[in-house]
Amino acid sequence: MLRLTFQRKVFLALAALLVALLLIFVGLSRFGLQRNLGAYVAEIELSRMDWLARRLEQIYAEKGSWEALRSDPNAWHAAQMHDAAGGRHGPGAGTRPPGGPPGFAYWSPRGGAGGPGGPGGRPGEGPGDSAMRPAPQLDVLPERYAPPPPPDDAGDPRARSDLVYARLGLLDASARTQIAGPTLALQSVVKMPLSHDGVTVGWLAIAPLQSAQGAADRAFVAQQSRFVAFSGIAGLALALLISWWLARRWLAPVRQLVHAAQEVAQGRLQTQVPVRGSDEIAVLSQTFNAMALRLHDAAHSRERWLADVAHELRTPLAAMRAEIEALQDGVRSFDVHTAGRLHGQVMRLGQLVDDLRQSMDAGQSQPLQLTPMQPVDVLLEAATLVGERFAQARIALGTAGLQALAGTQGPRVHGDAARLHQVFANLFENTLRYTHAGGRLALAARIDRSTNDAALVLTFDDTEPAPTPQEMPSLFDRFYRAEVSRSRAHGGSGLGLAICKALVQAHGGRIAAQASPLGGLRISVSLPLSS
Repeated sequence: MLRLTFQRKVFLALAALLVALLLIFVGLSRFGLQRNLGAYVAEIELSRMDWLARRLEQIYAEKGSWEALRSDPNAWHAAQMHDAAGGRHGPGAGTRPPGGPPGFAYWSPRGGAGGPGGPGGRPGEGPGDSAMRPAPQLDVLPERYAPPPPPDDAGDPRARSDLVYARLGLLDASARTQIAGPTLALQSVVKMPLSHDGVTVGWLAIAPLQSAQGAADRAFVAQQSRFVAFSGIAGLALALLISWWLARRWLAPVRQLVHAAQEVAQGRLQTQVPVRGSDEIAVLSQTFNAMALRLHDAAHSRERWLADVAHELRTPLAAMRAEIEALQDGVRSFDVHTAGRLHGQVMRLGQLVDDLRQSMDAGQSQPLQLTPMQPVDVLLEAATLVGERFAQARIALGTAGLQALAGTQGPRVHGDAARLHQVFANLFENTLRYTHAGGRLALAARIDRSTNDAALVLTFDDTEPAPTPQEMPSLFDRFYRAEVSRSRAHGGSGLGLAICKALVQAHGGRIAAQASPLGGLRISVSLPLSS
């Protein structure tokens, strides 16, 4: 069974739409042809009645009105059978109307077919011409081209229902009142203006054929329908070809995305797809490439994270193992100092596990207790607690930039004071581990109203050394250290900034690192203000 790929589904959908449009087009074309054929024929018939229009205009000029035609039905018939010389076309006459198209002929029940050279024709015309018997030209459809009746057939040709006379009438200048002729449905007639001295004085009107029911009519409609159908099929074939080509071209990036997704599923996370254009598929390709890159980085980070965890755990475990083996070998006796060293390694191992857990689920496994509080006061409290350590490390701690926003009137946020205190403590610890003796840490606070939601921005600026620009994006990654040996020497796990990031984001804020104007590192903590 043929598998319905996305490309085939798109092509089949387009093909079904085109076929439906073709059927609607052919059906409406046939319906319109059948419906409007009578009006079209009437237009042609009326365009060939200019001789009668001139005759009616002549009658109006002579009489000054249409009253003669209105009051006498025979006058209307006589106008249709009259030529410019005053001769009549009808019984005993065979000449064609003035201005009538060549070949126009009437028949005479007494003298046979009238016309050039026919019995009752003009003097001097040969009898041999009467054998041509041209058909009336006023009627267009083939079934209306009835040959003249035989010579012994009596009657008036105007009485024939299939001739134009039964559908011809005269209207007044407003085209709303019929003056002469058989009663017509005025809303559907086709009209020709009659004028006198440049003014429209009436209208020559003809009613369209009500339907095309004859064999020739049906043949004409069928012929035109076949032409429309053949044209539609040719257009459909071309449209299907173009649809197939477009579906193949448009969906080529989708196939590339499918192939790339399969590659990623098999572990080849560095897979990328080419991006062409700027449409939705191009945006999807860019998003896929970014996703694959993030997955690749995440996998690399996971591998590095596992290696770092193993290394960090190995350090206190190796120290504890050495102490215990020394005790077992009798090299060292168990005393207060040995117990203290073992206890210190156990505490370091426990702290490492706690830091790791907090960096992974800060604000999730233990939901925050959010209440209206003042972060500036919490920061000042944390600075007071670490003041002695900063003094011992000979690092100046400046809090002057906080005083303007401190106190009971300071900015308030919805936060967890204990968790924010932990954030500030970790940032102080980061400065103590990295900043050289003789340096300083400057704290500042400001209100940022540049966005729709105002925020409190706390900045921590320290002095040298500073991370390189390449190291800045990785400072908040777990176990990342700008100086691995220095951090480990001071007991750092590389999780402090990762914990800060998780806790700040849990408060709906942002934390970022950049170069400080003091020559070291600037860390900015942004917390949304409570309304």
